[in-house]
Amino acid sequence: MTDTGKSGTKEKSYDGFTEEERAAMKERAQELKKAPRKKASKADGEADVLAKIAEMPEADKLIAERLHAIVKEHAPDLSPKTWYGIPAYARDGKNIVFFQSSHKFKARYATLGFEENAQLDDGAMWPTSFAITAMTPEVEARIVELIKRAVG
Repeated sequence: MTDTGKSGTKEKSYDGFTEEERAAMKERAQELKKAPRKKASKADGEADVLAKIAEMPEADKLIAERLHAIVKEHAPDLSPKTWYGIPAYARDGKNIVFFQSSHKFKARYATLGFEENAQLDDGAMWPTSFAITAMTPEVEARIVELIKRAVG
């Protein structure tokens, strides 16, 4: 415990990790414990992803639901799963794309991110994550384009 300077008030210190980061690490540990016991089916992963989406604030939930539908339609070979407690989509166990709700780490915006196995390479430098504040037709079209590129 560290003293915050206020009379009688203390807060926990976690060696540089926020409470949200520690919670994400605990979720990942649970995901890893669950994995060896049974080979997760696509349906199991989808149920986990939909449960995480259901927990999101309404604005992020709408984006995540639409993203989930886009991935199912345009990249049906990707398997839904949770990763650090967030929706992710993988091929052969390797993450390709993920969605991080703004509330996960108290961020200003939600994030659509791509991992190194996504085929987005474009020269010597390219973006791998995108801030999303609303699902507009333009944003949706860009996401479809990125998902298609990412899976090759």
